[in-house]
Amino acid sequence: MKQYPYVFFLGIGGIGMSALARWFQANGHHVSGYDKTETPLTQALAAEGIAIHYADAVENIPAAVRENRAQTLVVLTPAIPADSREWAWLRAEGYDIRKRSQVLGLLTQGRYTIAVAGTHGKTTTSSMVAHLLHHAGLDVGAFLGGIAVNLASNLLLPTAATAPLVVEADEYDRSFLTLLPDVAIVTSTDADHLDIYGDQRALVDSFCQFVAQLKPGGILLLNHTADPSVAAAAPEGTTVIRYGLTAEQGPGLFAANITAEGHQFHFDLHGPQGTVTGLALAVPGYHNVENMLAAAAVAQLRGVSPEKLRAGVAAYRGVKRRFEFVVATPQNVYLDDYAHHPREIEAFLRSVRALYPGKRLRAIFQPHLFTRTRDFAAGFSASLSIADEVFLLDIYPAREKPLPGITSELLLPNITASTRAIQTKEQVLNAAKTDDSFDIIATIGAGDIDTLVPQLKLLLTERWNEPGIPRSARVSEATGHHPTALA
Repeated sequence: MKQYPYVFFLGIGGIGMSALARWFQANGHHVSGYDKTETPLTQALAAEGIAIHYADAVENIPAAVRENRAQTLVVLTPAIPADSREWAWLRAEGYDIRKRSQVLGLLTQGRYTIAVAGTHGKTTTSSMVAHLLHHAGLDVGAFLGGIAVNLASNLLLPTAATAPLVVEADEYDRSFLTLLPDVAIVTSTDADHLDIYGDQRALVDSFCQFVAQLKPGGILLLNHTADPSVAAAAPEGTTVIRYGLTAEQGPGLFAANITAEGHQFHFDLHGPQGTVTGLALAVPGYHNVENMLAAAAVAQLRGVSPEKLRAGVAAYRGVKRRFEFVVATPQNVYLDDYAHHPREIEAFLRSVRALYPGKRLRAIFQPHLFTRTRDFAAGFSASLSIADEVFLLDIYPAREKPLPGITSELLLPNITASTRAIQTKEQVLNAAKTDDSFDIIATIGAGDIDTLVPQLKLLLTERWNEPGIPRSARVSEATGHHPTALA
């Protein structure tokens, strides 16, 4: 990478792209980029000294990039549309253009690599691995697909050039096949990205290819829900550890004595490196207990002691937009989650139900991608039906063009919640302001539904802090959380 003092990103605002941009910036490269939309993340990159423009025009590419073709690396996200004018010009001029996954593969060459893959759970699990190792005092780097709360970033820079790297291994567009890991975690192989793969078997085959690339003597941690053929694809000599919440699900790695107290899940870990009792996880959800099992086992394998493991698990605060408590009082809670697949929504809403039995739950969901909505319509309707009230926003298209007949309306007839409707963002805000029918409200989705979060937070904080509410029940003015609710 040293031969490229200039690095230009097409789609710099993506969560994976921005982590790479930060890495190059921290390592002394001149970094710039394009994205179609200004977001809090692009604003943060700009504040860090990275030049970003938002109009797709060749003249907006920095002069240093246009004048130094041989010394410039162009990093491309698959989300860039084929008709991009800047991409077309850079291709025509003969720039070295590489996909984000290819660059990540180059950066991990020669490094001990812990790669976390899976159609759900990979961001949370990779952030857990990075946090546990970092919290224990080990030198480690990480490229994450979300903003880890403990790090306040999607990038953890190592001190030494030889330090291990934790990377989120993305199955979209078969990106993870650029990685040659020493340790692989596969959290799930459920059907997704069928616009790329066609069917689930092709998706599973790509996970088999990924696992087959483990280095000699590597380690595979495989969730009990993953297709068994993935384990069979591991190279001879690989240590394969199946994990789950019970000994039946994960004979090699499982949890015991799981209890939920407030917002914490307490459990004991039984794994190949022995038993660690008294773990307390402040990020709720049985699926997060599973994620932490895999992360903690990797930490054990890297030499983290039981005492440091307990402290690290207790200190973990999650990833932004993953079961995030935005506002909480003893009576009401506002949660935000990135879930965008039926199984993710089901896991999230069932965990909310377990935490707040008997509470009336309103879910606001923005479908992500026309193809995903089409392919999993029945699953979306079934998982959303766990809520009492469901409001659907229009589909967020991301990289896709509209498909005839595929709208949010497709999900509505099969949702069995007592209240269900299509709403605009303005209607969602108005309903939250004027309607007292709910106790718990959750925003769910991977599109731009996150733009609602600060508005809903302000609205609900003001509403739940009204003078009629006893002071002990009011929201903390400093944090937006009830002072003791998340202890």
